[in-house]
Amino acid sequence: MKIDAHQHFWNYDPVRDGWITEEMKVIQKDFLPNHLEPQLKQSGIDGCIAVQASQSEDETLFLLDLADKNDFIKGVVGWIDFKSGDIQSRLGKFARYKKLKGFRHVVQSEPDDEFLLGAEFCRGISLLENYRLSYDLLIKPHQLKTAIRFVEKFPNQLFVIDHLAKPFIKDKIIGDWKKEIQLIGQFENVSCKISGMVTEADWTNWKTIDFRPYIDQVIGSFGTDRVMFGSDWPVCLLAASYEQVCEVVEKNTSHLSLKEKKSLWGMNAHNFYDL
Repeated sequence: MKIDAHQHFWNYDPVRDGWITEEMKVIQKDFLPNHLEPQLKQSGIDGCIAVQASQSEDETLFLLDLADKNDFIKGVVGWIDFKSGDIQSRLGKFARYKKLKGFRHVVQSEPDDEFLLGAEFCRGISLLENYRLSYDLLIKPHQLKTAIRFVEKFPNQLFVIDHLAKPFIKDKIIGDWKKEIQLIGQFENVSCKISGMVTEADWTNWKTIDFRPYIDQVIGSFGTDRVMFGSDWPVCLLAASYEQVCEVVEKNTSHLSLKEKKSLWGMNAHNFYDL
């Protein structure tokens, strides 16, 4: 089974989706399951994980509704207010949905570099283990130091880093990111998505080889049992087609064994998200 472990759906709203700027005009429109399904079939992908793009519980319910109506959506990573005083009851409400697999917060946009270590946020995260729900870490390289301290606090909680923590692919910078990816990769409860790379590169002039050092580093740090493919569709369309995103990963992992490729392309996501 091949799984796209990271993609998004939305009915475009210029106010809510203000992060989609004018230079991103190509994605200033609706992206729904009927738009993605042909892309998955063309690339031989059997299913996907729909990940939140806006921070509201309505977004979580929207994705769960789409998943209920479309069998190829195998799981949902939603949003919830972990700092809420009634977080436990809110989690209980969402945990009843079979396709709800985890949650995410857009930590990359938080001005406080130590947001992840906040007492209220950590109290909320500590409850996820009770419901066997995962947590997606959406962070940038400068937040990796804090993320290391964060995951250390929760040794039994499953985490996955989105988009390789967004290294500076366009500028071909790897130094500090490499060191911290190695450190966080030592935590066996942490996985990493090989996703979101083309939008961290030069959107119009990237080459397949540009991604090799970053993919090699992630696989070297996490091993082939804790990495998973994600397209980041439709955001990837800013720089590449769905097919091109698949090709980037295929060509840069062609040296892996058949078993390792099966792990990267589906089994790891299947096991991590308990599909």
